[in-house]
Amino acid sequence: MKFLHTSDWHIGKTLKGSSRLDEQEAVLAEIVGLAEQHQVDAVLIAGDLYDAAAPSADAQRILIKTLLALAGTGARVIAMAGNHDSPGMLDAYRPLAGHAGITLVGQPRAADRGGVVTFTARSTGETANVAVLPFLSQRWAIRAADLLTHTPAEAASSYDQQIRELLTHLKSGFTTDAVNIVMAHLTVSGAVHGGGERAAQTIFEYWVPASAFGTEPHYVALGHLHRRQTLPASCPVAYSGSPICVDFGEQDNTPVVVLVEATPNSPARTTDLHITTGRRLRTVRGTVADLARRAEEFGDAFLRVYITEPTRAGIREDVLEVLPNALEIRIDPEFAATASTRDAVPQPDRSPSELFSDFCAQRGVADPRVQALFDELHDTATSAADAVIATGTGA
Repeated sequence: MKFLHTSDWHIGKTLKGSSRLDEQEAVLAEIVGLAEQHQVDAVLIAGDLYDAAAPSADAQRILIKTLLALAGTGARVIAMAGNHDSPGMLDAYRPLAGHAGITLVGQPRAADRGGVVTFTARSTGETANVAVLPFLSQRWAIRAADLLTHTPAEAASSYDQQIRELLTHLKSGFTTDAVNIVMAHLTVSGAVHGGGERAAQTIFEYWVPASAFGTEPHYVALGHLHRRQTLPASCPVAYSGSPICVDFGEQDNTPVVVLVEATPNSPARTTDLHITTGRRLRTVRGTVADLARRAEEFGDAFLRVYITEPTRAGIREDVLEVLPNALEIRIDPEFAATASTRDAVPQPDRSPSELFSDFCAQRGVADPRVQALFDELHDTATSAADAVIATGTGA
């Protein structure tokens, strides 16, 4: 049988304040096309469907449209909550989604109460069992009292043990004549972060080793880390990664979905299907003039720009004029002088203009227009004050 493994869609995620909903919708439409093209028996979405627990109406519309389109290909669709999702929201939609052939799992469930999803593959007539473990934070996996009294090492051990016990329970729903799959949203030791994950919920104190999944699964479909990777274990254990680079820390990732083929008698084989719809993220460096000459090579990529010249008034506007897709603009650290940390020494004999000039020098601002603007504003302000004193109308 064949199925698609994907995760970490993060619908509604913005980049430096810019909406990417249209791009996200296009990427998800490409995934629907791949499910149709390969006639998969199931689509497994391993958490973080949304980027926020309270998604916008547009984000919800895109998810519902995508899930219905996937189900429309004839595939069984199974999706669960990640750390960015609201488990209660997914569980609330569970009965309605079920009528469309879509299984949503918000909170962890007992094996015989929805924690293991069993279906028949349309292509082979064989049985598949999918054990679903949504994201479980350490505060729920470990009692509050344990967090207060245990050392970090003891707490990590407790978390590991709790996850192992949950997996052991869920695997009780496996059968020997079926393809048995674990789908989980968590951090596995030895895995590499993608670059855009929420750090507080991928900390190294709360992870499980790949050995925790045992030897029974034909495949372990993971979500949470955004980089595509396979981990050494007694069974195939893999992160699909995010199908769209969510931040500049992920600009070197290759977005894919994973096509998985398995039989009851053999481990799964995987093929990466590349996602081409999403826009690239790039970090570029240069002077404004240099970047203007290279503008065409950047195409429609979203850009993080480091300017290799001293800051000056209007430099941001100049960059945006030649690179309208620049979402983040900074002065390269080499050209940004570090402000002095020494205690300021009173210098009553220096004029405000001279003091402001010193301040600009400390900040690496070398633009005579800024100095001229300060002098003009200072002159206007002090002239107005002098006029009030001269006429005797001051309070």
